[in-house]
Amino acid sequence: MSSPLIDKYQASPQRRGQRFHNPAPRPPQSIGKTLRIIWNALFHKPADTRPQAPIPVQALTRAQLDAAPDRSLYRLGHSTMLIKLRGAYWLTDPVFAERASPLRWMGPKRFHQPPIALSDLPPLRGVVLSHDHYDHLDRWSIEQLAASTGVFLTPLGVGDRLIEWGVDASKVHQLDWWESIEIDGLRMTAAPAQHFSGRTPLDGNSTLWASWAIFDDELRVFFSGDTGYFDGFKRIGERLGPFDITLMETGAYDGQWPYVHMQPEQTVQAHRDLRGRWLLPVHNGTFDLAMHAWQEPFERIVSLAAQRDVPLATPRMGERLDLAAPHQGERWWRNVESAATARLESALSLK
Repeated sequence: MSSPLIDKYQASPQRRGQRFHNPAPRPPQSIGKTLRIIWNALFHKPADTRPQAPIPVQALTRAQLDAAPDRSLYRLGHSTMLIKLRGAYWLTDPVFAERASPLRWMGPKRFHQPPIALSDLPPLRGVVLSHDHYDHLDRWSIEQLAASTGVFLTPLGVGDRLIEWGVDASKVHQLDWWESIEIDGLRMTAAPAQHFSGRTPLDGNSTLWASWAIFDDELRVFFSGDTGYFDGFKRIGERLGPFDITLMETGAYDGQWPYVHMQPEQTVQAHRDLRGRWLLPVHNGTFDLAMHAWQEPFERIVSLAAQRDVPLATPRMGERLDLAAPHQGERWWRNVESAATARLESALSLK
């Protein structure tokens, strides 16, 4: 039996048959290449893909969050951002689990704990999801948030997963690209992205992926989710920009998968296509998901932003960023490397 939501899936310009697609077809990838990528990730990881000293985390308390002014943003890790707008909190791509994996005992493990425990968060007005990969959609986190969260905004199909996990269907709003929803005076618009979806080998692209534009009166915030570079950024900038700040994927890139993740040079170009002012690089500093050094995305984006005169914000995990007046932040990852070097030198001197 058909339903309005199923009809909406079938009518989506992004849907063909039983799968969602990018406007530009993703180049085919052989099984051999896929197996080589997996083999290298399992057995040929460089030693520097994980930090050798603790990541600095600024702990947060419920009292601090309650007292924070509107338009405060806190990086909690990877692509999880806690944002206060109009007196209420919104959370992007919540992952509080120890691993970004379907298994609790295996898979990419966190470099650091979240600045605040999931149970200590204030009730959320909403959760905004970009897609259903494990480093962006954590079932345990969603189940813990289900009762205390007002609404869940998702691309098409992702909301079905939430409902299967016990989230009240009346709280779930599933949007196609370019669709908007207004909640408490805020406008949220799902925008295109170039990526893919799936949580098992059998359900690839059965759900949609998206970026998001968030509007609070004159304030405009862009959240990229996961994406490769594509000409859609220019269309988003023309239709929804300019943006005061862009929260842009900068990490987990590799020459072997250029179609679905951006190199830092592309991140900066996408930011400019969006007509962004401040750039906040995300999707880094929490999980080991690629073959590059863990701090490389930060160093490359800092250099590129300076060359192209792009204001760049790099807050520590848990550090407050004022969306109305962002600040640069310290280059905190360099202190991590300095601490690791000092620890190594000390160990060698004792031998």
